[in-house]
Amino acid sequence: MDAQIRRDAEARMNKSVEKFRGDLVGVRTGKASPAILETVRVEYYGQTMPLAQIASISAPQPRLLVVQPWDKGAAEAIVKAIQAADLGLNPAPDGDLIRVPIPALTEERRRELVKQCKRMAEEVRVSIRNVRRDANDALAEANKEKQISEDDLHRAQKDIQKLTDEQMKKVDEALATKEKDILEG
Repeated sequence: MDAQIRRDAEARMNKSVEKFRGDLVGVRTGKASPAILETVRVEYYGQTMPLAQIASISAPQPRLLVVQPWDKGAAEAIVKAIQAADLGLNPAPDGDLIRVPIPALTEERRRELVKQCKRMAEEVRVSIRNVRRDANDALAEANKEKQISEDDLHRAQKDIQKLTDEQMKKVDEALATKEKDILEG
């Protein structure tokens, strides 16, 4: 019983940490990376879809992204979607492709991005703590119904806390790496 609760908690915590890492990839650092445009959704033929599904994205230069739509008719919709994504980017159509220059980040913008990343990290920490609380509640309920002993309850709670600490450390490490990228960029 307690092993199942732990596996469930670990899976939910891992999912939160992986989503956080994915969200961090989309935060701009000043260097061109196709991942910056991962969050862009394009209205195309009445459907909203990720940019990567209707165009190829490359970074031929350190401060330039090139978006090449597979259907040339989608170029205008892609330009609008990039502008609407509030990434601070100004795409420029150039024939069959779209050039997206990546402007250098100001010191003030860098600090704003670091704050944004810290807010995202705190949201993930709250999520992890909620999973810990759910797991501890499930363990207490199992103990109350005599499915696990008092000793097993305390051992399992320590195990859940250890798991929580490990996940928090992963969040802190990912945040520190991104913060360094933003400030150095």
